[in-house]
Amino acid sequence: MARLVASGAAVSKADLGPAAGLARTTVSAAVDELLARGVLQIDGTRPTVGRGRPADRLALSPYGGHVLLADVGASSAHLAVIDLSQRMLARTEVDVDMNDGPDAVLRTVESQLTHLRTTVPEGVPVRAVVIGLPGPVDGTQGVPVRPPIMPGWHAYPVAARLSQTFDCPAVLENDVNLRALGEARALPADQVPLLFVKVGTGIGGGLVSREGVLHHGADGAAGDIGHVRVRGAPDDACVCGNVGCIEAVASAGAIARRLGAPGPPIPTAQVRALLARGDAAAIAAVREAAALIGELVATLVHFYNPARVAIGGGLSAASDELLAGVRSVAYQRALPLATRNLVLTNSVLGEYAGLAGAAVLGIERVLSTESIELLLATSEPQPRARRHGIG
Repeated sequence: MARLVASGAAVSKADLGPAAGLARTTVSAAVDELLARGVLQIDGTRPTVGRGRPADRLALSPYGGHVLLADVGASSAHLAVIDLSQRMLARTEVDVDMNDGPDAVLRTVESQLTHLRTTVPEGVPVRAVVIGLPGPVDGTQGVPVRPPIMPGWHAYPVAARLSQTFDCPAVLENDVNLRALGEARALPADQVPLLFVKVGTGIGGGLVSREGVLHHGADGAAGDIGHVRVRGAPDDACVCGNVGCIEAVASAGAIARRLGAPGPPIPTAQVRALLARGDAAAIAAVREAAALIGELVATLVHFYNPARVAIGGGLSAASDELLAGVRSVAYQRALPLATRNLVLTNSVLGEYAGLAGAAVLGIERVLSTESIELLLATSEPQPRARRHGIG
């Protein structure tokens, strides 16, 4: 029932009966228990049809718990604390280097999340922690699986470690999947299925189905598009051991290597700065990369037939060249049936899409049947003022 309230599918006891398929007395008893335990609160009234008394509007209570979020990329991490009403309480961004290994990176994430907790209301328990990492993951086991740009991370117990640190359930997900989910939930229902393509240090994809849920595939590898080879790609060596992968030839890392040659790669931040200044060499490199990504997107559009393709990552925010190049090739190469209603655009949430997706997964985890039962069994009844959203 709490998940129905959270999604907006039902906002009163009268709504919950038909939505949950339960009797009115069962719904009333369950809602009263959720109110008493501080999971739900009364948030005003909702007018009813006819002359009946307005119904109490239900909402998730901010006192029900906090969720910790970590969207970790190859070089930086966005961290946040939210409450169960989906309100952002605190947020920060820190530098990380995945090459430092799991212990160093997770120690930074844990210390920063712990610090953020000191800036939010005390006495509210942490109910879940969600982390996204830039590589393939096994969400069931809570471990990365041979991530190409994360040396030393394979099979590291990320979820188990965070669960122990914060004494709550932990969810591990691929970072692009988080962005895809966050983007999809921020858009109208007719914008799914959705394909999210992140162009950063690597290149990754996330798929959201027409039902609004992530498509993981049989082993969690769906959307791992960075190691697909496309027509016309040069034979550059990839960290995965193959040659010509789209990640090796068209990612921000590949562009940084090209612009820095014959020396070392220039920092990705410098690539963005060059684009912002209209540097001719940087623009030419991005256009070349965009053409290759456009070839890949055209193939994916035929295969998945999404309603929307969202392009994200630092390069998309720095310049319109990437989006323009991807659009030009994708619309030219894909057949009209697959593109006649296709929206191909930059991410509407930008760098915060990952946190938005992590928030969705975290709250859904807290409001799962298993977690709700544990929450009701362990939480104390709240003061009446809190139950009604006054305190």
